[in-house]
Amino acid sequence: MTAPAEPAGAIVYASARGRWILFATVLGSAIAFIDATVVTIALPTIAEDLDASTADLQWTVNAYALTLAAFLLLGGSLGDRFGRRRVFLVGVVWFAVASLLCAVAPTIGVLNAARAFQGVGGALLTPGSLAIIQATFSGTDRGRAIGAWSGLGGIAGAVAPFLGGWIVEVTTWRWIFGINLPLAVVVVWVTLRHVPESADATAAKKLDVAGTVLGALGLAGLTYGFTVWTESGTPDALVLGTLAFGVLAMIAFVVVESRATAPLLPPKLFRWRPFAGTNAATLLIYAAISGLFFFLVVTLQVVAGYSPLAAGLAPLPVTVLMLLLSPRAGALSTIMGPKIPMTVGPLVCAVGAVMLAGIGPDSPYLTHVLPGVVVFGLGLSATVAPLTTTALAAAPDHLAGVASGVNNAVARVASLLAIAVLPLVAGVGSTLTDPGSLEPANRLAMLVCAGLLAGGAIVSLLTVPSNAEAVRPPT
Repeated sequence: MTAPAEPAGAIVYASARGRWILFATVLGSAIAFIDATVVTIALPTIAEDLDASTADLQWTVNAYALTLAAFLLLGGSLGDRFGRRRVFLVGVVWFAVASLLCAVAPTIGVLNAARAFQGVGGALLTPGSLAIIQATFSGTDRGRAIGAWSGLGGIAGAVAPFLGGWIVEVTTWRWIFGINLPLAVVVVWVTLRHVPESADATAAKKLDVAGTVLGALGLAGLTYGFTVWTESGTPDALVLGTLAFGVLAMIAFVVVESRATAPLLPPKLFRWRPFAGTNAATLLIYAAISGLFFFLVVTLQVVAGYSPLAAGLAPLPVTVLMLLLSPRAGALSTIMGPKIPMTVGPLVCAVGAVMLAGIGPDSPYLTHVLPGVVVFGLGLSATVAPLTTTALAAAPDHLAGVASGVNNAVARVASLLAIAVLPLVAGVGSTLTDPGSLEPANRLAMLVCAGLLAGGAIVSLLTVPSNAEAVRPPT
């Protein structure tokens, strides 16, 4: 069942083999994307079933996001060294086992521990999916494949609230994890039959253990500090101490990476302006995306009185728009250049976020929710594929796994910090289930997300080239 080896870039996008490769990588990364968002729709039910506080629920989201973000760079590095297909398969199996543990968790503590374990599997499979595409296709086929991957992956993320709402309403929240098992079996079967192996023959075999540990400790310190701050309402000694620890660990991470012989995060990549700028834009844009969807599906249930299924269906237009427009946006950006879509797209998203700030107790879907969701979906469709394509194109091909890992890590760090910080900034308080405090908190959160999106647009305007060829680094 082992797929035969083929030269990099030898497979055509429109071929049967190309479609199978795209199917495996999209479905594999989709289960990680879905679990990054689908839990949000079930938070009110989990809180009731497992007697969870706001901090507990933040950790249900952030335990996964923390390990995913902390080990994404390691996942990309392992793929480049030991085979992207091999590491991708290990990640899928790991993720499936962790999903089973989440599904049977008897307490909120066990659930959150299993979520952290699940994030490690996601960190192994996510960068591998994009790196496989980068190494397998070339030229316009690569742009089309990445556009399709971005669009279909975005669709998976947008479908997640609907899927989560339906599962919670007709069965139990535990099946939002159980559904990953049959999907993982399909991914493993298709990957073994159709996906070729690829690796970087020049990659160093020594792993950057110090960088991995310091990055994980830094993110953990920052996440824990902001989460406890939200729960307590005051920056006490514990909060300030953990935040200071997180900052010091991140500073040490930067120092270690600048001196390591085989760093997880090669500093030389960030000397190239398009790569640094694209990842800076990614940080701002994905923080806004994560914050918006987190507050939207919870606010629709708690404030507007929607059922879990209705709240899950609310972002469905984003799914449709991503399906129709993202592959075209990816192909178009290779012709017209990425600057325009990466500037205009986030600004359109920002308008949609402002429109969603007005959700209240009496908010009919057609007049108060749908217009903002549609505008946000149009902007997202124009943004995601060009951003992802640019992030990969701005690095040398032999560092495809590292570049994928960096961009994914930036996006996950953005999500992690957004969920940790945004409830604090918005003034949620100690509970996410109080409509009186959540309504004004949602309003402020949406406006903050709009500001982040506008910031992403400005960064793209200043750093991303107008010509797609100019994105490529000098040899």
